[in-house]
Amino acid sequence: MAKLVLIRHGQSEWNLSNQFTGWHDVNLSEQGVEEAKNAGKKLKEAGILFDQAYTSVLTRAIKTLHYALEEADQLWIPEEKTWRLNERHYGALQGLNKKETAEKYGDEQVHIWRRSYDTLPPLLDADDPESAAQDRRYANLDPRIIPGGENLKVTLERVLPFWEDKIAPDLLAGKNVIIAAHGNSLRALTKYIENISDADIMDVEMATGEPVVYTFDDKLKVTNKEKLGK
Repeated sequence: MAKLVLIRHGQSEWNLSNQFTGWHDVNLSEQGVEEAKNAGKKLKEAGILFDQAYTSVLTRAIKTLHYALEEADQLWIPEEKTWRLNERHYGALQGLNKKETAEKYGDEQVHIWRRSYDTLPPLLDADDPESAAQDRRYANLDPRIIPGGENLKVTLERVLPFWEDKIAPDLLAGKNVIIAAHGNSLRALTKYIENISDADIMDVEMATGEPVVYTFDDKLKVTNKEKLGK
């Protein structure tokens, strides 16, 4: 029975400063590094041996994966980075302080932007200096699919092809897979894996640096879910 481990990256510098991060590339905080290492220790204690690793193209997730695998003595396993596992793109909100944004637009509006399943944030234009269209790591993507902002619904639509093309076939082949990614890309996967409703997914949280372990049968039905606490 194959296992899938999801780890939200450790605390980032912008988590610490309470800023909307999205696709902006920031590093782990000192606490985030320790969270990532501790996740690896938990995985080693659990005795889970991995066959494949996936992560996003953002530094905080990549480093979390590497710290965790190093602690688990499995840094050598095959690894693939993909933009499809990136955090939800917060559009023009990226870089803004969440508290200050709430003071400007109101708590209710900011809550809608953050938590509504299908409400988009204010969008970035492709020619904006902060747009991902200006970032070399996305140079090979069709410009039409580079987002100017996403909600969770769009994030799921982005993540799902990678699940179908890579993750699900690995699990069906009996491989144990680890994914280090982001709060919203992992919430999107969780929604799909557990068949969570549009309304209920809004209450699902992913703690930084906490491994979530799914066990699947040969039909990709979840037979067990366990959180390896921090």
